[in-house]
Amino acid sequence: MVDKTVLVQGNFDILHPGHIRLLNFAKSCGNKLIVAVNKDSAMSVKSRVNEQHRLEMVESLECVSEAFLTDLTPFEVVEKLRPYAVVKGKEFESRHNPEVAALKVYGGQLFFGSGEFETNAEQFIKKTREVAKSFDYTEANRYAIRHQIKLSDFDAIFSSISQLNIMVIGEIIVDEYVHGTAVGLSQEDPTIVITPNKTDTYLGGAAITAGHVKALGAKSVKLISVVGNDHHANYVNEKIQDYRLTPLLFVDPSRPTPLKTRFRAGSKTLLRVNQVRQHKISKELQEQIFESIRNNLENTDLLVFSDFNYGLLPQSLVEKIVTLCDNNGIRMVADSQTSSQVGDISRYSNMDLLTPTEREVRVALNNPDDGLVVLAQKLVEKSKPKNLVITLAEEGIFIHKPTENFHHWENDRLPAINRNAVDPAGAGDCFLAASALSLATDSSPWHAFYLGSLAAACQVGIMGNSPLKMDILRRALQESFK
Repeated sequence: MVDKTVLVQGNFDILHPGHIRLLNFAKSCGNKLIVAVNKDSAMSVKSRVNEQHRLEMVESLECVSEAFLTDLTPFEVVEKLRPYAVVKGKEFESRHNPEVAALKVYGGQLFFGSGEFETNAEQFIKKTREVAKSFDYTEANRYAIRHQIKLSDFDAIFSSISQLNIMVIGEIIVDEYVHGTAVGLSQEDPTIVITPNKTDTYLGGAAITAGHVKALGAKSVKLISVVGNDHHANYVNEKIQDYRLTPLLFVDPSRPTPLKTRFRAGSKTLLRVNQVRQHKISKELQEQIFESIRNNLENTDLLVFSDFNYGLLPQSLVEKIVTLCDNNGIRMVADSQTSSQVGDISRYSNMDLLTPTEREVRVALNNPDDGLVVLAQKLVEKSKPKNLVITLAEEGIFIHKPTENFHHWENDRLPAINRNAVDPAGAGDCFLAASALSLATDSSPWHAFYLGSLAAACQVGIMGNSPLKMDILRRALQESFK
């Protein structure tokens, strides 16, 4: 076999899914992957993780054949090893790459890897043990050590949360789960046949975000939304009372209350049917909503945009609300879900926190190529959030925390803590609720995202999106520090 050694060099300060994707791509370019990890003394910024641990994390990846610490420049490493190819991130394609001169001496190649791969990065980590329980706190513990997080810190956070008044605006969705038994394939056409056994109904969308906020201890939660003139609206009103929310609801006869029905057999979802309208609400209704917000803004500590892009939050209304909150010193956070190619998280400017999925960021920026760090920074430069968390489903979260001038930043990540999700549908809502509440208490973002990750892990362990109980979160928090 022809030796095709591929080289990658970097800091790998916090090993995140973007690194793992790049390294897996690099391995596919040859038959042996060598990774040069920069020593602490060779890094331009101080790392939260010492060089030995950074090396061990890289060595733990299945795609890595060999890794070593170095204080040599990229040119010197290439000159010494003479690899078949060097792989770098796509963002380096338009920059000066000092390795090129060394590669040209013997005909080596330089490849640039895209940051987007449809893979679960965790599967490329060498497995040294089986996790006995569905919750794995290993990386969460390391995260807590990096950011000097202690269990006792959360007592003050929870106490402050109990004094917060929150407002949530966005589409309310009725989530319906039709559970059945799979009978088999139809004889007439290749269709799976199920026999329905029961139907469970839950509040989703902005309503469940508000429900989580209240269940996690907020003093009061006002929910602003639009429903249709139908029986699903009656269900919404009943459940809102159960969740102890203050409803500020408007009726639009031209729009049915959004309904999403999932047909499930066993633990699998076979089909989801969305009954929604996506046209913008009328200008008259927009004005009524804005006046309602203005009249109820007194003593509000935080406003949450829970946007599903079904027309409730046109850009003009969003801008008016943002200006109003800015003028009154009210914190804001936003999540804007993308349906197909519809949706743009970047239209929420100057938020304290944005929590898009990776796909939502790529759609907003029309960017299929860049790695996670560059992708995150481009969104930050466009929308100026104080904190950005890109949610990565079973890969967990990628944290991008810019400085005040937005030109420098710090990254970190938390893998999914619950490795056996029963129903992942509510993870993002729960993460947003817990993280936003923590930020509103002036806690550090690192504490907020730790708490949010634990809340999401608890939520995906149950079927259906119901408000997370505070005692469940507290138990998970205590377990994570044992």
